Amino acid sequence: MPNDDLQLAQSEQTSSLSKRRPWLVASLLFVVALINYFDRQSLSVVAPRFQQELHLSDQGYGHVVSLFLLASAFAYAASGFITDRLGTRRSMALFVGWWSLAEAATAFATSTFQLSFARFCLGLGEPGLWVAAPKAVGESFERPQRGLAIGIYTMGATVGAVVAIPVIAAITNHLPWKVVFLIDGAAGLIWLPFWLFVYRDGLVAQSTTGSEVLREVLSRGKTWKLMVARGLTDPVWYFYLFWFPKYLLTVRHLSMGQLARVGWIVYLAAGIGTLLGGVVSGRLIRRGMTAGFAYRRIMLISAILIPLSPLAGFAQTAAVAIGIASVIALAHMAWLVNLTSTIVELFPANQIGKAAGLVAAGSGLGGMVSSEIIGYLVAHQGYLPIFYIMAVLHPIALVILWKAFSDTPNSDMLSVASRTVTAVR
Repeated sequence: MPNDDLQLAQSEQTSSLSKRRPWLVASLLFVVALINYFDRQSLSVVAPRFQQELHLSDQGYGHVVSLFLLASAFAYAASGFITDRLGTRRSMALFVGWWSLAEAATAFATSTFQLSFARFCLGLGEPGLWVAAPKAVGESFERPQRGLAIGIYTMGATVGAVVAIPVIAAITNHLPWKVVFLIDGAAGLIWLPFWLFVYRDGLVAQSTTGSEVLREVLSRGKTWKLMVARGLTDPVWYFYLFWFPKYLLTVRHLSMGQLARVGWIVYLAAGIGTLLGGVVSGRLIRRGMTAGFAYRRIMLISAILIPLSPLAGFAQTAAVAIGIASVIALAHMAWLVNLTSTIVELFPANQIGKAAGLVAAGSGLGGMVSSEIIGYLVAHQGYLPIFYIMAVLHPIALVILWKAFSDTPNSDMLSVASRTVTAVR
């Protein structure tokens, strides 16, 4: 009997761990998404300091950012194949380990070439998270819970962007700026053993080869429309991620302490937009609107708000500029949530990873081109033309996508709707 009691206790412990495991996975994804966006934000916050030390112009800084985004474009396209080949557990460990070492290597850069190489390597590793994470959710959660799980780790990214500015400012007030990159890299490496302990790969059967899946994805017109739309609109977010803190420091003449107190507001607004994008479209669907029209309506509202962008450049005070920028960031993230929500339904299960990677590659390419343009404009004409350019990108993308949303089968879109509603309850 004692042995029976021991076996029963062990069985109960195993069952309890199995029930908690999916939410442990979601928690770990939240943390690593936070680390991911902290790493991305770190360069822009300390940019004026390393530019002075390395004698790097604004256009040169734009080249560094472009290399990061070029690497990201390639990595997004390749990450789906790597994840399918290695499995979610090992591929995620590879991505996080690689980018953590690249982030730490930034601290040892003593030339523009070394800095560019370190950020290029960072760009090769970071995108894998955003391809492997949805697959981890699909393998760990039942369908009704997946929307909530995705919302949890997506919020990690915006939280990372929010906390980065005050935390980095606090660190650099007491320590050399290079220490920031060592701390960032160490955080990712510390995360790894927890992931390897908690995560267990699921089994996903595939009836077609990788090359056949790729051909099917590339043959669909919606793939290219989504890719172009991401390439046009994601540069708005990249501007606020990589350039706006620098704009506040150099053009609005905020001190690092002032930036720490108010600069995070833009990224908090982006996080709110992430939630609103799903909540509002979900309510529209529950009131009887088809999901395709609901998504399109939210994106239309976003496309109407974002042309307010030039007002940020004309604002008399930094506070007003930050307020307008917050509206733009909120609208963009609401747009992005509704844009990316459709990929799961537009593509069969065995195509989702590769489709998501290819569409996100458009984001990296668009960001790379825009970074070169921004770097040139900042060096020669200032920031105001950039605010004007950002005003028209979403309306153009919406015209490209309009028919793609209306053509989506109602049955597929209603499946998305049911998950969205479940996620926001």
